[in-house]
Amino acid sequence: MDVVSDAISAVRIGQPSSNRVQADGSWCVRLAPYDGAGFHVVLEGSCWLLPDGGAPLVLGPGDAVLLPHGAGHVIADSPAGPAAVARAVSFEGWADGKLAGRPPAGSGGVRMLCGKYRLDRSRVHPLMLELPQVVHLPNRVGSHPELRSAIELLGRELDARGPGSCIAVPSLLDLLLVYMIRAWMTEGSAGVWPAALGDPVTATALRALHTDPAAPWTNDLLAAEAGVSRPTLARRFGSLVGRSPMAYLTWWRLTYAATLLRDTPDSLATIARRVGYGTPYALSHAFSREFGTTPGRYRAGRR
Repeated sequence: MDVVSDAISAVRIGQPSSNRVQADGSWCVRLAPYDGAGFHVVLEGSCWLLPDGGAPLVLGPGDAVLLPHGAGHVIADSPAGPAAVARAVSFEGWADGKLAGRPPAGSGGVRMLCGKYRLDRSRVHPLMLELPQVVHLPNRVGSHPELRSAIELLGRELDARGPGSCIAVPSLLDLLLVYMIRAWMTEGSAGVWPAALGDPVTATALRALHTDPAAPWTNDLLAAEAGVSRPTLARRFGSLVGRSPMAYLTWWRLTYAATLLRDTPDSLATIARRVGYGTPYALSHAFSREFGTTPGRYRAGRR
């Protein structure tokens, strides 16, 4: 596994959902804050996104927007939209279909893909926390071709609803999330985690810890894996990640254990082996200290 994959897997739960929305004329809708991450992709036409507490954005054909922290926002035909909003709706309440309005002469309307990812925010990787309230990915010629391909495939699948669509659509939505986060990381972001994963020493160390968290890592072994001295690893890793390699490893082992408790029926002994603890008791003690609850109670609360 790599850091981005693990960061997404640790927080994502259930199946994502999506709607195909067409709006014509004078229209707007407020989407209430929600416990998840949402996205909008404009297929045809244009519209405005007005996030709560943020600057308005005009969206054109091919533009994608990710709202990773579930911020409430308005989607409208004009920046004056909020004044006309009577009430908020949920993502689930924004049904696939057409938003009624009073179409002025010559109005072209807009067609969009809109969706939501369910997230477990009890244990979020700092990479996900660092994402801004709104990730705007404008459609530029030649930029992020894999993202554009995923958008095109998803649009076709939602239009056709052919055999196997119930498997294809959630898989494409998961792919879309990965590509949107990857695009954010390559858009020249000045964030901590794009810098950490762009540094060859820190990235190599992180990859090793995520690939085999159960290995008996030490600072010396990790430095050798990264091809640098122990002081060099400690300096570069600590300055970019914000904690020492061994502190990060402990945190990730317990976060990974929480994910396994939530998503698998594995016994505590099996999970302890997978995350690098010698006994279930050792894992339970560390888990309780970190989470403030026992593994059993944590699992029961996530089912």
